[in-house]
Amino acid sequence: MATRTKTAITPVLLTLDSSCWIEYLRDTPRAELFAIAAENPEQLIVPVVTIYEVTKKLRREISAKVAAYAEALMCRGRVIDFDLPLSRAAITNTLPLADSLIYATAQAHDAILWTQDQHFEGLPGVKYFPKD
Repeated sequence: MATRTKTAITPVLLTLDSSCWIEYLRDTPRAELFAIAAENPEQLIVPVVTIYEVTKKLRREISAKVAAYAEALMCRGRVIDFDLPLSRAAITNTLPLADSLIYATAQAHDAILWTQDQHFEGLPGVKYFPKD
């Protein structure tokens, strides 16, 4: 009988863009596309700017209670603040400020960025979900 060496499988790290979190939290018809990531916090890299964008939008459009729930849910993942090195990395792309920081965060942590925003399409390390 052959002896097998056990190999650890490294889970894929994921970063959900704000648009994906909004779909998931609002339970839209597209929510199921992002549920696997949102419901596996051990795989999530969560840029602090994403928490800001999502909670601000939900607070403004729905309620403070829903925004607080969203924040708690997102904070189950690994929350990443932005600092000078991350800011420097974000400068190297042509994306708007928040998107630059989100993308740089995903890249710095070898996470795949899931997004519905077309300006990310074709960038390395991005899984783009086009809106129909």
